[in-house]
Parts: sequence; structure tokens; C-alpha cells
Amino acid sequence: MTTRISTSAAETRAIATELAHGLASGSVLILTGDLGAGKTEFVKGLAKGLRIDDSVTSPTFTLVHEYRGDLVTLYHLDLYRLNSEKELDEIGFDDCLSAGGICAIEWGNKYQSRLPKGYLEVRLTIGDNSERIIEW
Repeated sequence: MTTRISTSAAETRAIATELAHGLASGSVLILTGDLGAGKTEFVKGLAKGLRIDDSVTSPTFTLVHEYRGDLVTLYHLDLYRLNSEKELDEIGFDDCLSAGGICAIEWGNKYQSRLPKGYLEVRLTIGDNSERIIEW
């Protein structure tokens, strides 16, 4: 397990940028942690590391964002607001997983039975001094 400490949103993004350099097409990451722990900031860093120039925003209300880069497409999903596994089908969850891009799924632990083998869990925890503890 790797553990990194971040004291700012910029550091969180930098840590994710480093991690992105080692990801292969088809990689699936689930991002877990409390509200405000930095999951979307982490995805911003992933996008930068994947050479995606789009402005990354939270998919809390749209549920899925797709960012096309020169090398790979990043699928950013947020399952927080879903109430049933059936809703995964409605948002095209399996299509995102099988598209050959990289999937970053906030709150992906809600439906672990639908995740492919070999996914990477990234846990973001808010520490005592508001730092972020990032583990994978």
C-alpha cells in the first residue's frame, strides 16, 4: 500500500498526476472518502497526468463526465446519488468500464459487485490537521 499526505488541493492533484503516469488503458479506480475529502481534486490531477486539457468538474448531478485526451479517454463517474444497482445500467456504467479508457469512480464502493477484478481503490481521508491522507 502506498500512502501520501497532501496539505492542499494542488498537492492532491500533483499526487494523482504522478499516479496517472503508471495507469494503462482499461484501468478502473474507485475513489472513497468522506464528502470534501478531495476526490474530484484527485480526478483533476489524473486528467492532467493523462494529458487531458478539459476542465474537470464534479459529476455529482450529471453522474458521468467523459474527457477525451490525445492518448486516452477518462470516464469520471459519481455513484453517491444512486439508490439502486439498476441505475448503473441507466447511466451506462458497463459501457464506461468496457470502453478501453480509464474510469475514475467516486463512491465506487457502493456497488463493488459490479466492479471488474483488478480495480484500484484510492482512499482519501481527512486528517486531524485538515491534511488529506491518500492511500492506494
